[in-house]
Amino acid sequence: MTPDQFRRSLARDAPPAGLSAPLAALWWEARGHWDKAHALAQSCEALPARSAGYRDGAWVHAYLHRREGDPANAAYWYRRAGRAPATEPMEAEWAAIAAALLGAEPAA
Repeated sequence: MTPDQFRRSLARDAPPAGLSAPLAALWWEARGHWDKAHALAQSCEALPARSAGYRDGAWVHAYLHRREGDPANAAYWYRRAGRAPATEPMEAEWAAIAAALLGAEPAA
């Protein structure tokens, strides 16, 4: 799936089948369901801390807390993801995360 296809899928009532938990979290957040998105991001905490799935979930978790207006909690999750806290506009960060998780850009 391309980032453009992912963005267009937001017009549907449910996310596309087969999305990873971090991508599904981004999808639900974009649809205005922060709590559902947060639960999905938190589900990645059960994965091994050094795994890509854990880091991807932590990155989305950081984004969600930044969106919520909780910079301290966001900073914690950026550290868990191995990333510097984002400073770009929220929409730009959402797009960058989606592109990276869809394999359209390196996840750095």
